[in-house]
Amino acid sequence: MNGVLIVNKPESYTSHDIVNILRKELNIKKIGHAGTLDPQATGVLPILIGQATKISKYLIEHNKTYMAELKLGEKTTTGDLEGEVIETKGVPNLSEEQIKQVLKTFLGKQKQTPPIYSAVKINGKKAYEYAREGKIVNIEPREIEIKQISLIKFEGKVIIFKVECSKGTYIRKLCEDIAVRLGTIGVMQKLCRLNVDNFKIEQSVTIEEIRKKGIDIVNEKIIPVEDVFVEKCKIVLNDKKTELFLNGVKLSINNEDNVYRIYNGNKFLGLGTVSNKLLKRDVIID
Repeated sequence: MNGVLIVNKPESYTSHDIVNILRKELNIKKIGHAGTLDPQATGVLPILIGQATKISKYLIEHNKTYMAELKLGEKTTTGDLEGEVIETKGVPNLSEEQIKQVLKTFLGKQKQTPPIYSAVKINGKKAYEYAREGKIVNIEPREIEIKQISLIKFEGKVIIFKVECSKGTYIRKLCEDIAVRLGTIGVMQKLCRLNVDNFKIEQSVTIEEIRKKGIDIVNEKIIPVEDVFVEKCKIVLNDKKTELFLNGVKLSINNEDNVYRIYNGNKFLGLGTVSNKLLKRDVIID
């Protein structure tokens, strides 16, 4: 079995927890995930099964869309409800129009400093490990991009918004920054990932469904590796060039630099990359 299974991750489970559950439930050894979700977060978690574990590097670059809930007036150590409340502050009388205008200011490319409770590595050590030890470390800002952001609902002290963003964007930090621009402080109290590029929550399966239906629902929902890259152009090789390609020989080709689906006739071989008019193998699906 090879392909990508979209799991709707429940709250209080790590991404590794989900992989371990599926490994046991489905008796699959070769399995992993792409795009880690924090335990508190729910939603789209792409699970890579079999040969699909080879394509993880292509999936981590994708844009993601989230539905987030921001609670105004509190700040925690972690930026979400997992941490301890370290500050409270009054919330100004805000209108929906004011909130919409502030959200618009986050559109585009910008620098964001990851939270101290994150998996960002500093000198080979994860930032949250320093935080748990009570050590203060300098985390360099990173460039992110907010593609779209919109207000869904505002009630009391809670703002629900939808955001499409580039990889590496921390929604917890975005929530804190939005609150500051609104003249207060805030904490992310809920987060649901709606999609990772073309992997949508509507395609997902729950852990309960897998436990109930087992391999049958996986066979029904799994996305073949070939279909994951359907938007990539294809290159068809004859038998001789296929043999050379699979042996790692670079082939002269008059194509633009890019990633391509490679075929021998109708058989999908995997992915190849073209650079300076040379095609070389990248990911081979046995």
